[in-house]
Amino acid sequence: MNFEKGTVQSLNVHVLPTNRFKTFTITLFAGTQLQEETVTSTALIPYVLRRGTANKPETIALREQLDELYGAGFGFNITKRGNTQFVQFRMDVINDRFVKSEVSLLSEAIKYIGQMVTHPLVENGQFRPAYVDAEKQTLQKQLESVINDKIRYASERCMEEMCANEPYRLNAAGRLEDLPHVDARTLFERYQQWLSEAQLDIYVVGDTTLEEVVGYIEQYFTLPDRSPKPYERADVQHNVEEVKTVVEQLDVNQGKLNLGLRMNTGYASPNYAAALVYNGILGGYPHSKLFVNVREKESLAYYCASRLDGHKGILSIQSGIEFANYEKALNIIEQQISEMKAGNISDVELSQTIAMLSNSLREMFDSANDMLGFDFNNRYANTNRTIEQLLTEVQAISISDVQTVAQQVELDTIYFLRDRQGV
Repeated sequence: MNFEKGTVQSLNVHVLPTNRFKTFTITLFAGTQLQEETVTSTALIPYVLRRGTANKPETIALREQLDELYGAGFGFNITKRGNTQFVQFRMDVINDRFVKSEVSLLSEAIKYIGQMVTHPLVENGQFRPAYVDAEKQTLQKQLESVINDKIRYASERCMEEMCANEPYRLNAAGRLEDLPHVDARTLFERYQQWLSEAQLDIYVVGDTTLEEVVGYIEQYFTLPDRSPKPYERADVQHNVEEVKTVVEQLDVNQGKLNLGLRMNTGYASPNYAAALVYNGILGGYPHSKLFVNVREKESLAYYCASRLDGHKGILSIQSGIEFANYEKALNIIEQQISEMKAGNISDVELSQTIAMLSNSLREMFDSANDMLGFDFNNRYANTNRTIEQLLTEVQAISISDVQTVAQQVELDTIYFLRDRQGV
């Protein structure tokens, strides 16, 4: 899997020529610093951009264009990696070879994204106010919906408390309290700043070449004089001086016990493969220690699992429990973390985890999105590890390697969401 690399006006181009897929997959990553002052306006930008461009100011015409491209799929995500907020535009369009099209569908797809991002609808030096007002309401509803999803709410609150003095505390989708202060003019000003400062990386996977893609980008992207700011990557090394315990009370019927741990190992670390195996054995799969001991043997949790964020060096544990089981569930979870540090890992736990991770890595070759995502993670972490290399590293991990990583892990924050009946 070798992406060919190029640059157009400080926009980084990554192309994987392959005839394995019947479609072209196109993704544009726009990354800027995750910070309180701009997180909400940045999150709102793609909502407004999708409403209209200079050439197609009406939303319905823009959407009909996708139908004309044989039902091309378009969407966007707003995410965070480390200290960076990403707006990610995605598009899938069928390869021209499988339809009778008079124009290049790849060309039209890149044109669609290029015009949306660099030729937005601008009226009187600002975005169309009606679009901004409507999309503010859309974003507001999405932010308000988090409180109704208690699993997600508890996860975000745990990270917010754990990283209280770090950019990572911020929700990449923004903050409700900022929305009333955003209007069509201030949002357009932020858009101009965002387009000037963002690191831009466009990926194309399909039956094409770097030369062809570069030609389309030169034709359809018109970028201003840019000064992209280099990524400010998060420091994954963090000494915990005191474990923080936070109890929050809401009208809930089930407790959410979340733990945040500092791995002190990140994506670019030589120990990253061992960290993946660590997470798998602790709580990544149905055979993992947390699931078996907390949920199955003790019946203390409706769910209990862990997730690793390699770019931040954080491992989070999520569980749903009865309020009365807080102490017992916490003790057993902490016991599993101690077992990992002691190297009390069975051969079966190790082999099953390696097998599951290996399958996941092999499956990446069947997904254009997974392949480009893996390459972009390398770019963001400033590494050049291939899927094949990571697969080899994972399969060579021993119990001793996992224990080495485990001994660097520190519990940072305990977050418990419970009812209002008292603690």
